[in-house]
Amino acid sequence: MMSIKVGTGWQTIIADLSMILFMLTASAVARQDPKAQAAPAITRATTSTPQLAPRGEPVAVWIAGEGAPPLKEWLAQQPRDPRQQVTITASYAPGAMNEALARAQALAREAGDARVVVEPGSPGLRVVIGYDAPEARLARTLRSSAQTLPSKDRP
Repeated sequence: MMSIKVGTGWQTIIADLSMILFMLTASAVARQDPKAQAAPAITRATTSTPQLAPRGEPVAVWIAGEGAPPLKEWLAQQPRDPRQQVTITASYAPGAMNEALARAQALAREAGDARVVVEPGSPGLRVVIGYDAPEARLARTLRSSAQTLPSKDRP
């Protein structure tokens, strides 16, 4: 006489655990208040903060202030790589955006090819040499292609 043993394999155990997890999840979802689920989505949409500019991996940082070398001199001392991007960030207090933009533009003329970011925050100027994040590279590519357009096609 031959005896066939029907055992429980790992597939059965996983199936049982999956069913238990499904029942626990379904039970928790059923107990939630539908109004409580909708509120966070509305709050997130109306109170979203502006996205900061994309930044890559910094290699060197220059911060304007007493004792800082002139930007052009500092840039000349830095080893350069064609994959690097110079980013000038000007932060401003409420009502001082135009002044921050003017200071950032003056530094951009001194630095040559640089990306300029003006954002609210604690007032100050910072220059970063770094490898761009993928989003920043896209912005740089778009900027470069816009510069090659005839002037009548520019926005």
